[in-house]
Amino acid sequence: MIQKKWIRRTAYVALMALPVLTAGCGLFSQQTSKSIDPPQQVEQTDGIEGESEPTGQAPAEGITASTLTVYLQDSNGYLAPVTVPAALTEKESAPQKALEIMVDSGAYASLLPEDFRALIPQGTQVLSYDYDVEHKIAKINLSEAFTDYPEQDERAIVEAITWTLTAMSGIQGVELQVEGEPLEEMPVAGFPIQGELTRTIGINIEQADGVNITSSYPVTLYFSAETLHEEQYYVPVTRLIERSDSTAHAALEQLIEGPLDKKKLTSVILPDVAVTNIEEKDGVLVVDLQDEAYVTGQLIPSEMLQAVVLSLTESTNASQVQIRINGETNLVDDSNNSYSKPVGRPHHVNALKS
Repeated sequence: MIQKKWIRRTAYVALMALPVLTAGCGLFSQQTSKSIDPPQQVEQTDGIEGESEPTGQAPAEGITASTLTVYLQDSNGYLAPVTVPAALTEKESAPQKALEIMVDSGAYASLLPEDFRALIPQGTQVLSYDYDVEHKIAKINLSEAFTDYPEQDERAIVEAITWTLTAMSGIQGVELQVEGEPLEEMPVAGFPIQGELTRTIGINIEQADGVNITSSYPVTLYFSAETLHEEQYYVPVTRLIERSDSTAHAALEQLIEGPLDKKKLTSVILPDVAVTNIEEKDGVLVVDLQDEAYVTGQLIPSEMLQAVVLSLTESTNASQVQIRINGETNLVDDSNNSYSKPVGRPHHVNALKS
């Protein structure tokens, strides 16, 4: 089991845990009958959602068209990664540009989908960005306006900044400053920082039913949601569960169990799918699933396959996942992507059109 330092001040986290709700539906065993062209192999990646370079320097002269993945709050109050168009000049860094995009009502507000809002307080300026190569820490200096926000937004602001920057290659932690002074805690409700922020703070935290938070363990799961324009997107949820000998197995079981908030999030796998075996080989998690309803050659919903890859690479140290269903590896999703070989996380997540 992968050991992680969990969330500071467990009592504080307990207050932030989301309530348990009921009802919902899944996707995996639905039949898909459309004809397809020869499948395309899913692009292999290094497990990064954001810009590929931590310094964000554009490789070409002038302006280089690109995209950045930033964490925004959806209409249901969940944080989600959203890929937006961006143009970096030679002198701009991807981390600083991403933070500027995340400023509420800022200069890049028109880039954001209408169902999502930026959480960094309005008027905040990114005064400087530095990258500590040795410790892999992004050091962010923000203006005084960063201290003015509603108390209920505090944890989400911290999560959004941390998860946006640590999605970029080479960045493992974030240090925040305001007007050059290091933040030991957030200025409104006192969320503890005490050094660098990492993904161990979790995101969209919820507590499984009957779990004692003081002896719990986190897994981050990716469920599905829809915009008002019926575009599908993924929402990461850190769920506190009972400790397990296998983090990967526990994460998959929780993914199959589905979201606790079934009114706002959707399951990606039906509950009759069983996890028969998981083993790691040279950084690749080999996952064996059993589904009596699966027919050889059947197209599999891409939401299911991508959610499995995202959840397992987030909750474990594995960089790639090989999925087998009823012993078969020649899997193709309903977007005509082949999963016959191990796949990693996509470079960008949730490239919404509206």
